[in-house]
Amino acid sequence: MPVAIEPEVAAFVKRQLVARLATADARGRPSVVPVCFVLVDGYFYSPIDEKRKSVSWGRLKRLRNLEENPAVSLVIDHYEADWTSLGYVLVSGVAETVSPRGRFAKEHAEVVQHLRARYPQYKSSRIDQRPVIKITPQRVTLWHATNE
Repeated sequence: MPVAIEPEVAAFVKRQLVARLATADARGRPSVVPVCFVLVDGYFYSPIDEKRKSVSWGRLKRLRNLEENPAVSLVIDHYEADWTSLGYVLVSGVAETVSPRGRFAKEHAEVVQHLRARYPQYKSSRIDQRPVIKITPQRVTLWHATNE
């Protein structure tokens, strides 16, 4: 069960389009990649999309890492030259893959709809045919600079 996402966190997350997903292999070696994401019913999801990759999608380091070690962090940040406007959400949680087939097909289809609504680029892509990464947040931290 995910921790509750506060309304202020949800509003901040909705305004950002890119996150950084940190995974680690069984030996603890980290890997961080920028990802597209969506927040649905308290869970964060990231697609395995068709952007150019150095390996086939099934061999992506993030997916191999999740098989070995499901602990992840997701950073969703906002940067401006005016440092009083900086902010981020740090999500620590457990990740798994959700397949477009089988018992999670309905969940997958709903997530794909949300992703396509958020990112117009996905409307003509085949994200409906690939798994998505589902992150169950165990801890969520919001930080932002203020003018105070």
